[in-house]
Amino acid sequence: MPGPVRAEPRPRKKLSLTLLLMALVTLVFLLTTTILLIGSYQSKKKSLIETTLNLNYTNAERMSKTVDSLFLSMRSSLIFSADQIANLGAVPPANIDAYLELTRNSSNYFNSIVLMDSGGKVLNNSPSDLGMAGRHLSSQTINEMLRLKNSYLSAPFIAPSTGRMLFLMSEPLYNKDRYYQGQLVGTVYLQDYNILNMIFGNNEIDESGSYYYIVSREGRLLYHPDISRLNDDVTSNRVVAQLMQGKSGSMQAVNTQGVSMLAGYSAVPSNGWGVVVVSPAAGIQQQLQVHLNKILAYTLIPFAVLLFCVFVLAHQLAKPFVVLADLVNKIGREKVELPELKPHWNREVDLLTTAVLLAWKDIQKQTDQLTQEARTDLLTGLTNRRALDNSISQWIAARVPFSVIVLDVDKFKFVNDTYGHLAGDEVLRRVADILVSNIRPGDVCARYGGEEFVLLLPRTKAENAYIVAERIRKTLELTEVPLPMKVTSSQGIAHYPTHGKTREELLGRADEALYTAKHTGRNRTVIYGE
Repeated sequence: MPGPVRAEPRPRKKLSLTLLLMALVTLVFLLTTTILLIGSYQSKKKSLIETTLNLNYTNAERMSKTVDSLFLSMRSSLIFSADQIANLGAVPPANIDAYLELTRNSSNYFNSIVLMDSGGKVLNNSPSDLGMAGRHLSSQTINEMLRLKNSYLSAPFIAPSTGRMLFLMSEPLYNKDRYYQGQLVGTVYLQDYNILNMIFGNNEIDESGSYYYIVSREGRLLYHPDISRLNDDVTSNRVVAQLMQGKSGSMQAVNTQGVSMLAGYSAVPSNGWGVVVVSPAAGIQQQLQVHLNKILAYTLIPFAVLLFCVFVLAHQLAKPFVVLADLVNKIGREKVELPELKPHWNREVDLLTTAVLLAWKDIQKQTDQLTQEARTDLLTGLTNRRALDNSISQWIAARVPFSVIVLDVDKFKFVNDTYGHLAGDEVLRRVADILVSNIRPGDVCARYGGEEFVLLLPRTKAENAYIVAERIRKTLELTEVPLPMKVTSSQGIAHYPTHGKTREELLGRADEALYTAKHTGRNRTVIYGE
């Protein structure tokens, strides 16, 4: 009898080339995108945090130098006035009142100035309506000041009579025989009209949530966007704790309100205060989310086109993989660590592997270009020309009116040729320090090249920019440099949009004004068209 009929094995279901290629492309895309997103996220996060910390530290350091310069100037003003009064001899009190009034009004350093004898009796005061003449002052601060018989700077405190925050700065009066006569005391109300409040009182939180605040050496808030927090004790803040130790730097820390912030901080040597510039860490997360969304938007469309091409051209083994390589080569532009990609036995798959490798190399190349971008002039620490041009372009695009001051050091080639390039470099650093100490937060100060500097003053008219430029010019002329000569500068001013509608036109007009200043004798400031 014939044996049982054996059933033939059912043929195994084969994958079509179209499905295989589409599955392969999908897998490569998912792997590539995942690696790209992870690497890009970490790289971008690190870059944003470092950039924000460095920027905040730079701003804090610039502001602390401004505060330090102001206090040194205030101290110098008191020393000069104390020496003058101590050696006046017997003069009518009205003359001293007039002298104190002149001192107070000429600088806006102090809200009031009081002259007292060694026992704490007020001899003269400015303004005259204080009505303190003849009164004996006695408090812990006054007694300490009189006991020391030396230069004195009090900690900021709340005045019991007015409820306003103030501090005292004083200088002793010694006559030519070194006989102690009393103290000349300057009073500064932090929230009243004076030069400190003019510079730091208009403190607001910008669109990104960044702001700055100033603390005393005792860890209390002196300037802050939220005026209700003034005089708050913030010593529990890690950043403030560093400042109280006289340290400067940057860190990510949680503030006293429980908010994670990226802080740059700098101590002020002359008074022990500290300046802190902070940005919310949450803002970094928002920027990262936008960055990832852009990467996905750029990769989804090429991926869809790739799938369509593979489906249509599946019968041609070479073409789909070439198209795949070309499209994948356009994915992403962030640097990541590449996994090891080994050659495949299949020629077409090997082509795909090669294309993916080329795509990743292109991503790394673009990331390297981003991380190598520089924004700071190494010699002076100021903004460099590239960053300045970007700022001008952004302000013009946003239609923000601003003035441009182009400053050129007079006869700088003579300095280099006569005293050497090291001396020339020192002159450029001195000029940079003067520029930084004479601008506001929000102004841009840059070295444009050689001995040429450029200032951008947002929302500043040409005539107001002229006042700033003249103050800088006179300060530079009076500043001592390590050379047997005075250093002067010529300056040209142009205003957007009055004098120009484009960056090139605006800088050209400012240069024309500069050339006019040069050709009419140097050491002067000229507004374009005037």
